[in-house]
Amino acid sequence: MTYAVTSDGTRVAYQLQGQGAPLVLLAGQANDHHWWDAVRADFHSARSTLTLDYRGTGDSDKPDAPYSTELFAQDVIAVLDELGIDRADVYGTSMGGRVAQQIAARHPHRVGALVLGCTSPGGPHSVVRGNDVRKALAQPQPEAVRQALLELMYTPRWLASHPGPHHTLGDPRMPAHARRRHLAASNQHDAWDLLPDISAPTLVVHGSDDRLNPAANAPLLADRIPGARLHLVPGARHAYFEEFRTHASPLVLDFLTTAHKP
Repeated sequence: MTYAVTSDGTRVAYQLQGQGAPLVLLAGQANDHHWWDAVRADFHSARSTLTLDYRGTGDSDKPDAPYSTELFAQDVIAVLDELGIDRADVYGTSMGGRVAQQIAARHPHRVGALVLGCTSPGGPHSVVRGNDVRKALAQPQPEAVRQALLELMYTPRWLASHPGPHHTLGDPRMPAHARRRHLAASNQHDAWDLLPDISAPTLVVHGSDDRLNPAANAPLLADRIPGARLHLVPGARHAYFEEFRTHASPLVLDFLTTAHKP
């Protein structure tokens, strides 16, 4: 296992695969690098991929102290520093997209191009999920919550032919305190005032049928970030990047290639 050590002494596990210019892949809330298992090889035709286990997940340390998307962004910078990577493209999905916003706005010289997937700016300007979704995720029975989350992530047709395992439902090894800290970090994210400072070429991607993180957040981000492009994946729910990988992965690779052309 390979680790970077952050300024506060936390060990952050990371995984580097493939060859070529680095693409940082950032997972959703309460998930480790396995979030990307189904699709990371899609990028290896042109890129190496760098993932990490957020503090509180996977093989990283799990301190019981406040987490934030800004802190997670600092952890990503620590991993880049450990590897001697001055500049990388960044692709963040869900809470990972929130972390990616922090990196691109606060460390602009470290980001070549940016992809924000199924995410939101957070704070009072964002569009929150409906009460029906909140109630479904607050049920007392864990299996009922798991089924609700599966249906928010994927379409029924896809679930019928893909029984799992599903790596987008949270890291099962996380202690309870880390789950609470991750939830608080995502809920407290508010990058609205930072978004105009993002200078990297940016693509905003979202499933058109996403109810976990409503698709109405995508145009908010695209309008707020200078020069950003917007792409909705028709019929996709939250995990568009996996279920619709044959659409989404080439889209992202093409954008990254174009973004670096003079």
